[in-house]
Amino acid sequence: MTGALAWGKPAPMLVIEDLVFSIEGRALFSGASLRVPAGHKLGLVGPNGAGKTTLFGLIRGDLVPEGGRIVLPPRARIAGVAQEVPAGPESLLDTVLAADTERAELLDEAGRTTDPARVAEIQTRLTDIDAWSAEGRASAILRGLGFTAEEMLRPCADFSGGWRMRVALAAVLFARPDLLLLDEPTNYLDLEGALWLESYLARYPHTVIVISHDRGLLNRAVGAIAHLHEGRLTLYQGGYDAFARRRAEQHAVQAAEAKKQAARRAHLQSFVDRFRAKATKARQAQSRLKMLEKMEPITPPAEAARHVFTFPAPEELSPPILALEGVSVGYGGAPVLRGLNLRLDQEDRIALLGRNGEGKSTLSKLLAGKLAPMGGKLTRVNRLRVGYFAQHQVEELVVDETPLQHIRRLRPDEGQAKLRARLAGFGLMADQADTIVARLSGGQKARLSLMLATLDAPHLLILDEPTNHLDIESREALVEALTAYAGAVVLVSHDMHLLGLVADRLWLVYNGKVEPWEEDLEAYRQFLLRPADAPPAQARKNRPAPKPRRAGDLAALKAEVRKCEQRVEKLEDMRAKLARKLADPELYDDNRRDELDVWNRKYAEVSEGVDRAEALWLKAMQALEKEEYLMTDN
Repeated sequence: MTGALAWGKPAPMLVIEDLVFSIEGRALFSGASLRVPAGHKLGLVGPNGAGKTTLFGLIRGDLVPEGGRIVLPPRARIAGVAQEVPAGPESLLDTVLAADTERAELLDEAGRTTDPARVAEIQTRLTDIDAWSAEGRASAILRGLGFTAEEMLRPCADFSGGWRMRVALAAVLFARPDLLLLDEPTNYLDLEGALWLESYLARYPHTVIVISHDRGLLNRAVGAIAHLHEGRLTLYQGGYDAFARRRAEQHAVQAAEAKKQAARRAHLQSFVDRFRAKATKARQAQSRLKMLEKMEPITPPAEAARHVFTFPAPEELSPPILALEGVSVGYGGAPVLRGLNLRLDQEDRIALLGRNGEGKSTLSKLLAGKLAPMGGKLTRVNRLRVGYFAQHQVEELVVDETPLQHIRRLRPDEGQAKLRARLAGFGLMADQADTIVARLSGGQKARLSLMLATLDAPHLLILDEPTNHLDIESREALVEALTAYAGAVVLVSHDMHLLGLVADRLWLVYNGKVEPWEEDLEAYRQFLLRPADAPPAQARKNRPAPKPRRAGDLAALKAEVRKCEQRVEKLEDMRAKLARKLADPELYDDNRRDELDVWNRKYAEVSEGVDRAEALWLKAMQALEKEEYLMTDN
């Protein structure tokens, strides 16, 4: 569906007609049209650089279209998160309250005016806009975004840039504009904040357009997707998954039609070439030539740019690679976490769950060796290498150096060709390798930081919010890379899609302890949407009474078998894909020998992974069969 796009009959909040706009000679919009009814929620997606943020600037009036028009209702209030984040002496609560400018102006006037009639008008208007509940509403928004009651009273200047971005988001949500424009609002949120925002936007009383790479947000908080591609806007009903399925179907049809037309063209051209010189067939050849000229070309869909992550494979170590017995950890005062009894094996894929401030980052630092235990025993296997990626590391890149200079500093003895190959393995091709960090996109900086964190082929990879600034295709590539990775992975992320595809164990960090979360991520999502002081046990209140320990052991063994089976399936699927790649005859051309070596090496690594996964599956099956026999015998 293209052209003037709309839902049903509600009055439009926003109308875009035949929009034309270019930047530095590059056309971003060429006849784009869209109609958004009042009160609807819309996700705006498209390739990086397509012009999504520019469209927001055009809607706000910061930029002027070269053609077409953008129409909004008179006096409609439009707002997005301010680029200048608050950093003054005002408290978080006062900063958010000040965002409702009408309320602030009315309260100020009420304190100055002596005209009884005007005072009555002001009081009536304050009641109409629900001004008396404003402090409660502002507090609820700040609490949803991760701030405690004490923190709300502290000045903005006390907080880091990421936390002040949350305050800016809270302010625009509190102001409740008629048209809310949000550009990657979850980038500075943790899982709890992202889930709260999903729920808030789904209930938001006015129109919302959100640019996001968060599939959960785009599936649960919006009713339609607007796809910006090659200067046009196309509307798809439903969330992101429905959009992705529809696009895949369209691509398949378009590719089939292009293939059929190419065969038809080849047939007509063959006839023309054979018979145009023969007098008896000249008229027919001329007729087919005209058919060729009139044939509207069907262009096959362009292949999406391949977004890759190539993690180097570590050697296998004896299990466990890391074990904690009665460990406590903190920052000098009372321990943040205590009584930790945990074990990590090299094939583990673990997601850390827990509300903000419970200690997920503290646990990550402990596992990474950046914090020493305050008590208890922590054992690491010999030769253990740990890779650690956290959000702040992207900010610690040297802005006036290129990615090539970053990696050369760590690998001074390696040749330039090998260094560039390492960067290419993370999607940083020749142009990006020679561009200073200050001019790279957020996604390219994240790729560089991930490459540096995995440079030594770590046996344990700890990732704290790795998907910030990565587009959806890059997130899918990261899932593939982590699935194939031969080391242990510990994840902290607000991207539930990533957690659901990668993690096979969940650890809950809560009330100073770390324990397995026995339910699934959806149960955890429901738990997080409960009040902040609700204990985790509430999430399980409807579960049947615990079974005897033997039955619990049996359930745990069955879960382990399922986990092993899933791991084998994933690796088998990856090996099959690599086998199909290696079956390509062109790959064996002499000029592609280096590329062939890379694919052969990947195939060998995955095959080794399959062998290890099958051995673990066999071991789990034997343990399960033994337990079932003991239960039957009893």
